[in-house]
Amino acid sequence: MSYADFWKRVVALLIDTVLLGIVGFVIGLILGLFLALLGASEVVAGLLGNVLGLIVGWLYFALMESSPYQGTVGKIALGIKVTDLDGNRIGFGRATGRHFSKILSGLILCVGYIMAAFTDKKQGLHDMLANTLVVDK
Repeated sequence: MSYADFWKRVVALLIDTVLLGIVGFVIGLILGLFLALLGASEVVAGLLGNVLGLIVGWLYFALMESSPYQGTVGKIALGIKVTDLDGNRIGFGRATGRHFSKILSGLILCVGYIMAAFTDKKQGLHDMLANTLVVDK
């Protein structure tokens, strides 16, 4: 198994971030217009937008990484995929755990992400917690 290079993972994340930003903008625009027509307050609109953003991000990462593609659009573009420690496809539950473990990876100046540049199997903290690998296809 060839572990995915740290910089491939960074570029894949940048692609996914841009993609989710565009999707989030479109959804936010539609939601904002709809809520404005209903007369909702800015606080309610903001809260609803944040909750929806969390759900969309979670579903995007968890569904894509547990799918037969084994990766998000960014990972597919870079030729890398997420596997379990034996190289098999992960399930939705493990992909969900991996996604929410990224909160820990980002908490202290993204050290959990940077770990992927220095560990033997190129694992970030979230990969270690979810028992996953990111490998070249």
